[in-house]
Amino acid sequence: MKALVCNEYGPIENLKVEDVPSPSAGPGQVVVSIQAAALNFPDALMVQGLYQVKPALPFSPGAEFSGVVKAIGEGVDHVKVGDRVMALVPHGALAEECAVDARAVIPLPEDMDFATGAALLLTYCTSLHALKDIAKLAAGETLLVLGASGGVGIAAIEIGKLMGARVIAAASSAEKLALCREHGADETIDYVSEDLRGRLDALTDKRGVDVVYDPVGGTHSEAALRATAWGGRLLVVGFAAGDIPRIPLNLALLKERAILGVYWGDWARRNPKDQQAHLLQLLAWFRKQQIAPPVTEQIPLAGAAAALQRMAGRQLRGKIVVLPGA
Repeated sequence: MKALVCNEYGPIENLKVEDVPSPSAGPGQVVVSIQAAALNFPDALMVQGLYQVKPALPFSPGAEFSGVVKAIGEGVDHVKVGDRVMALVPHGALAEECAVDARAVIPLPEDMDFATGAALLLTYCTSLHALKDIAKLAAGETLLVLGASGGVGIAAIEIGKLMGARVIAAASSAEKLALCREHGADETIDYVSEDLRGRLDALTDKRGVDVVYDPVGGTHSEAALRATAWGGRLLVVGFAAGDIPRIPLNLALLKERAILGVYWGDWARRNPKDQQAHLLQLLAWFRKQQIAPPVTEQIPLAGAAAALQRMAGRQLRGKIVVLPGA
């Protein structure tokens, strides 16, 4: 089979599509013929050796995919060959096939195509956990989403609206902000051409926002925290800007603000029943057409490395889906 392979940690352009042995299904595993796999920012970090998890070399990046079960291992009785499924894996999704723990595969709804199934899990599960469990976002509150045109950002916009919040989306171009409005943002801020704090003061009559969803880090985190209301919460989701901000802790003391970390993957492993409830909620919203993963491009496996480079440079909108068989 063909796979995008990282043979050594380093520049993204070193990734190559190679012929590698097809996986076999061990006990408790299934092998899935991958029809679609989505790119996420941690993939770009992982191949450079910049992520908190460093797989043994060589490996294929990619954490979420959808496809058709090709083979089942010993002890697997709830999944059968031919089933349409979606799954999250630590890595290995940017390939034509992947062996995965059978407990990790989720039936793909009949009304969901492969591209959507590949783009749903990581971003929407992260955003639902962040807003519901960590921020405890309440109806009537104001939510600011930084990096709002990316996968987790669009998910946060849609989920924030479903939870009854007023959503302000901040991104770096008019094109990106147009996508945010398409997915329900009430207000938008171009934080390249506009002063973020000044615009937030204007949009909230200087009251401030209640929750900041921050997958970006960098220079905008402190400005966003300073623009929060009494009891405001800053959600630390990631650092797509490449810089981990050094925020003065007196800002937390002022107005009794809270800085809250979000680590959905570890939370889901520790709380499988709660994670299952979240998944059922997301699928219910999808069936009602209340959420729509923003698949903006579908590309062949040969284009995945270049797309990861664009992602690292924050040049993408929405979710990019790779079609290994294309």
